[in-house]
Amino acid sequence: MGVGVREKSKGVKPRHAAWVFFKAQLSAQFASFVDFLVTILLVKVFEVFYLYATFTGSIVGGVVNCVINYGWVFHAENCKKTHVAVKYVFVWGGSILLNTWGTFALTEWLTGMTWVNGLLGYYVDNVFILSKVVVAVLVAFFWNYHLQRVFVYRNHNIKGFFKQYLENKKDEYEL
Repeated sequence: MGVGVREKSKGVKPRHAAWVFFKAQLSAQFASFVDFLVTILLVKVFEVFYLYATFTGSIVGGVVNCVINYGWVFHAENCKKTHVAVKYVFVWGGSILLNTWGTFALTEWLTGMTWVNGLLGYYVDNVFILSKVVVAVLVAFFWNYHLQRVFVYRNHNIKGFFKQYLENKKDEYEL
């Protein structure tokens, strides 16, 4: 398997790890800004249903995030772009599902509460924005960052990874 992104030694220095995390958060915030901008424009200007707008915003934000992370955050120039793209699509697909359905579930749950309707009144149609923020933060930290750091932007050969995995499984069954 390959060496981690820009890791020359086996250990990662805490300062370097904190700097990578900080840059990843900046990249994620910018991509989220683009995501939210697209989502809100689609809902408010073009009157697209918030679920479809959330999905579209996630796609645009994901492309922005991948491009920034590849060159600036994880310095993955030593990784094949096709490998990064395949792995990113896998992680990104999970992120889109978590963001879209998490936003939908939280929005429907909140708008079903009478006290939320009473408290927000006229603004209850904008609850999806609050839901999107909460879900986006949770998905960004617990799903996106960790999988991108340890899987997407590492120089793993996908075929070699699965070949090694299958060989290990074969060895287990032969014992």
